[in-house]
Amino acid sequence: MRIRKLLVANRGEIARRVFRACRDMGIGTVAVFSEPDRDAPFVREADEAVALGGAAPGESYLRGEAIVDAALRTRADAVHPGYGFLAENAGFAALCRERGIVFVGPSPEAIAAMGSKLQARRIAAEAGVPLLPAAELERGAGDPGPSAQAIGWPLLVKASAGGGGRGMRVVREPSALAEAIASARREAGSAFGDDTVYLERWLEAARHVEMQVFADAQGTVTPLFERECSIQRRHQKVIEESPSPALLQNARLRADMAEAAVALTRAIAYVGAGTVEFLLAKGGAFYFLEMNTRLQVEHPVTEAVTGLDLVRLQIQAAQGEPLPAAAREPRLDGHAIEARLYAEDPERGFLPCAGLLSRFAIEARPALRVDAGVETGTRVSAHYDPLLAKVIAHAGTRGEAAALLAAALAGARIHGLATNRDLLVQVLRHPAFLAGDTDTAFLERHAEALLAPRTDAEGEAVHAIAAALAGAAARRAAAGVLGFAPPGWRNNPFQPQRSLFEGRRGALAVDYAWRRDGVAVAVNGQERAVRVGRCTAAVVDLEVDGIRRSIDVHAAEGVVHVDDTHGSSTLREPDRFPPPAAAADTGSLRSPLPGVVVRVDVETGQQVQAGAVVAVIEAMKMEHPVAAPHEGRVAEMRVRAGQAVEAGYVLAVIDPRP
Repeated sequence: MRIRKLLVANRGEIARRVFRACRDMGIGTVAVFSEPDRDAPFVREADEAVALGGAAPGESYLRGEAIVDAALRTRADAVHPGYGFLAENAGFAALCRERGIVFVGPSPEAIAAMGSKLQARRIAAEAGVPLLPAAELERGAGDPGPSAQAIGWPLLVKASAGGGGRGMRVVREPSALAEAIASARREAGSAFGDDTVYLERWLEAARHVEMQVFADAQGTVTPLFERECSIQRRHQKVIEESPSPALLQNARLRADMAEAAVALTRAIAYVGAGTVEFLLAKGGAFYFLEMNTRLQVEHPVTEAVTGLDLVRLQIQAAQGEPLPAAAREPRLDGHAIEARLYAEDPERGFLPCAGLLSRFAIEARPALRVDAGVETGTRVSAHYDPLLAKVIAHAGTRGEAAALLAAALAGARIHGLATNRDLLVQVLRHPAFLAGDTDTAFLERHAEALLAPRTDAEGEAVHAIAAALAGAAARRAAAGVLGFAPPGWRNNPFQPQRSLFEGRRGALAVDYAWRRDGVAVAVNGQERAVRVGRCTAAVVDLEVDGIRRSIDVHAAEGVVHVDDTHGSSTLREPDRFPPPAAAADTGSLRSPLPGVVVRVDVETGQQVQAGAVVAVIEAMKMEHPVAAPHEGRVAEMRVRAGQAVEAGYVLAVIDPRP
């Protein structure tokens, strides 16, 4: 059948990606959206859009009946699930089939076969795919200790449903096992509606390598090369690439992994795009992890090196078309690397961030692709994954691709929210990464170097000078009189003007005074040799100590964002007349981010040790424990399970007095 109109049961960048393929194929598009997404870019780009209501996924993007109803109301022929939400929900695929709507993906039976990682392991074993030792955990079956001991330490508590690192906990000693199981169950139940977990052997410092497979309804199954996804945090991928550095000189290993992936795909009569994930040990042995029965977040790197449009292939397969020759006999062209740009703060344990994105700009470059779900002015919601965009570079060699991607990210203008941008740049330029020495422990092993800010103290001081001068230029431009005069000009010498900022390293006081021969500047009392060229509210050409650079300045909501080739700074301007602050009780423990309290571990009057978990906050699909900063007595517990809280809300008061 010919698909004429397609509904995307998803949001953000993947919805925009599918719409792009539909436009190229002449297919009409329909978006569905939650209330926070009403004005999102993907909604505007669709030909039609239907409101689902609500904010949380359970009130919107997980409402299968409402999504199918939207497809019927708009007369859409097909539904593309994207990734996440209902993408691997066999019941949703079956519902589409029952209502006469084409589901762009595998059959409900194939999804169900791989939907449980435990069942997937059994099918993989029958297909001859190598597996790690594991043990099922039946609820109420008794002490899991003997099963854990038989597997060996360290081990992984792993959700049977879903993916994306949720419901996974590495356990290194028996005393931590019970809490890891309980926490993984809660997170899996919340994210996937299924709290089944199991134990699996944990391989230290292994590579995460996956095989992209594609199958048509005629029974053709082809592997489309591998992707390496070893750079991870919290078991979530951060940087992906194709081909894998580990397989570049090992054609036999690539062939063996591809053969295993194809065997598993055939075993479940699969149709469409799928990914079979493996752990690759240092000695060359590989082990099955799971099969994702959907399009992957990192599919663009495969598209770059093969020249194939995987979304177009998905739609063609859903229409019953056979795989084209270019997909049956794919060719590998160069190297591609993708970086996931998240709204999160690496310096605060990768806590997700929500709020207004006051500026989002990545310069267009040849061989660079940006798949973004946001734009300047987007408000990032706490209800969804914090992924802002995927940035993909394609070049002739791995080193060239890494250099292009790092330069593009370093030059990006991303203001209003903390992101992992600097971490990505540091990884892409790290000698070990460039040497191909990557594994799943890469970020932990090199944390000190990777988390160091790109902008040093000197760079932040220069940025403060630029911010002060740009602010003065903005005020002069808005002035009604003496527009010809430089900012702060006086007939007679007078005291310097002062701008105050709070930077990463503390307070920065910039004193400046315009003289006949230029401007005199001091930062925190230290005089600097400064010459100023162009000076506007947005750009300052600044020469400091004989070095000239052009610096971008963007002021928004009391914060000044400063960018140049050396890095970025976020400088806060203190309020000159701050309102009286509400007195906080001594020992107040505040929520580090907006979310929902899913667990309270203490009660009023209880004595707690420093580091003890007081409550657990769920935000952006992940659990975040909040610990006591010091020993003391819980004088007051101000929240309960199920309560929504904002960042800074007082969860508890812990009296430090004995």
